Amino acid sequence: MATALETNILEANPREAGNKNMARRVRQGGKIPAVVYGAGKDSLPITVDPRQVTRILNSETGHNTIFDLNLSGGERSKAMIVDWQYEPIKGKLLHIDLKRIAMDKALKVNVPILLKGEAAGVKTEGGILEQILREVEVECLPADIPSHLDADVSELTFGKVLRVSDLPHSEKVKFLTDENQPVAHVTSVKEEVVATPETVAAEAGAVPAEPEVIKKGKQETEEEGAAAPAEKPEKAEKKEKK
Repeated sequence: MATALETNILEANPREAGNKNMARRVRQGGKIPAVVYGAGKDSLPITVDPRQVTRILNSETGHNTIFDLNLSGGERSKAMIVDWQYEPIKGKLLHIDLKRIAMDKALKVNVPILLKGEAAGVKTEGGILEQILREVEVECLPADIPSHLDADVSELTFGKVLRVSDLPHSEKVKFLTDENQPVAHVTSVKEEVVATPETVAAEAGAVPAEPEVIKKGKQETEEEGAAAPAEKPEKAEKKEKK
């Protein structure tokens, strides 16, 4: 298994900390603004080549890659990328944060999980393999950071769950994610129920009954309306007496 320790070199130059206009000028010059901190030293604003950063991020070990940060002026240290920002429309790198790494001190990092093999529940039972957890948090020395963890799913059938405890473990790597956390399982294919013409017609004909209170109200109104004309003869009789 490949580790995150690589022989990449990232060239950097110091810069003056400034506002957005200064950062824009840095990008117009073909570089991107960055900052490096850690290892008991003050943070330092720098500029780096976005092509070198992209190559590191797209490598097998990704942002967990430990590389040599070569700062013009003499400073050279091990470092890794801890944060980065992309332009939302064109997808260009805008800024990165780097951290100096002490090779004799353990780090906490997230390592991706790669599913390997064909699940028995998919092959023979017609299910679907679902990956629930895509990375785990581990703690280890920088030189021992795994590029990824392989999860063998070939024995997965309906009812079985692959958990963090089933992932390959090493004495050099301490798992911080809960060992009982599910990683993957096989689920059934959900069948889509197609409504038949008979079902549609039956649902359309099923008109909900009117509430009883409304029925009573209508009935009383009709009775009152029927009784109303009977009052007119009484008034007529009074007029005749006058």
